[in-house]
Amino acid sequence: MRGLLIGRYQPFHRGHLEVLIQTIGQVDELIIGIGSAQESHTEENPFTAGERIEMIRLCLDREQRANTLIIPIPDINRYAIWVSHIESLVPPFEVVFTNNPLTKSLFEEWEYKVLPTPMFDRERYSGREIRERMMNDAPWEDLVPEQMVDFLRSIDGKSRISANIETDEE
Repeated sequence: MRGLLIGRYQPFHRGHLEVLIQTIGQVDELIIGIGSAQESHTEENPFTAGERIEMIRLCLDREQRANTLIIPIPDINRYAIWVSHIESLVPPFEVVFTNNPLTKSLFEEWEYKVLPTPMFDRERYSGREIRERMMNDAPWEDLVPEQMVDFLRSIDGKSRISANIETDEE
């Protein structure tokens, strides 16, 4: 059985990793959809789809990578056709993993089986929290997998996030 899990992963953190490990164990193959794939260099979506794919690949072991497909999914902002849009971008799947009520409803309308994902200290493991900590020079490294610390530093993630909140006002 093949499953689908969509997230923005801005950035990929320990909560995401725990969800992936658990969902990979429930299916033969997991499609990891990179949501809002067209977005980057913004306050909410500072990282490119390619960078987010790399983040995930760095954190999965060889066996986990062998059982996953990572596919960028750009937004279309039309919920009535969103599921068919996703179907056109990814291989067939039987089950969707989500806790998002809208995503759940849309896939159930198309008669997909929808399963919840576990939540891992969501207040702490939040992309928004990590981005805010990086902007404010607060400790963030313990919120992401070890491999992510070096990766985010190598792409100067802090500067990318900070640049998105600066304005041209003088």
